[in-house]
Amino acid sequence: MREIIPTVVPDGFDDVVAAKNRYGGFSPRLHVDCSDGRFAPKKTWLPLSGEKLPDASSLLYEAHLMVENPFSLGVAFARGGAKRIIGHVEAFHNAESAREAFEMWRRAGAEEVGVAVLFDTSLAEFAPYVRLADFVHLMTIAKIGEQGQPFEPTSLTRILGFHARFPDTIISVDGGEPVATVGDLARAGAERFCIGAALAKAKDPAKEYERLTKAAVY
Repeated sequence: MREIIPTVVPDGFDDVVAAKNRYGGFSPRLHVDCSDGRFAPKKTWLPLSGEKLPDASSLLYEAHLMVENPFSLGVAFARGGAKRIIGHVEAFHNAESAREAFEMWRRAGAEEVGVAVLFDTSLAEFAPYVRLADFVHLMTIAKIGEQGQPFEPTSLTRILGFHARFPDTIISVDGGEPVATVGDLARAGAERFCIGAALAKAKDPAKEYERLTKAAVY
């Protein structure tokens, strides 16, 4: 089942609420990008201990942790209601470190854990992590942390190669996907599409969401 997932890069908690209000009427999911200002240049809102995501009982939140130390932050998001937690392979010291983080997040309430991979990280580097996660989250932009970055066309070859090697692994893609590329990404093997600027800038986000959903079906 292919999923279009609206994305928010929140400066504060109010931005999460605004995104929930903007997209919650037509999307059952919301992707929250968060950064510590070191792993990615933009510093975003990060949940405080005990802070709850709005309407988490009815909206599936996934948290994308673009941070140097994802362990406790993943726990905070899971306890706050996020059902999917995504950590970057580049932030873990090794596969055992990732395994420990994923187990912590699951114990805290996450239903799925994903391993994210920067555009320049090789397949050989992150292959040992794939079996530990429920899905992989492949960046399709060269620079992370801000919406509106250009799509990297060579991502299609990268996704094809990954899908050929791990055909049973769910592939989530993130960054720069215009409607014109969603179908190509789906044919390459992607199943989940995190969409930021295309929906944020749309005059009618519900209509744009529908267009993207149709584009993902081939």
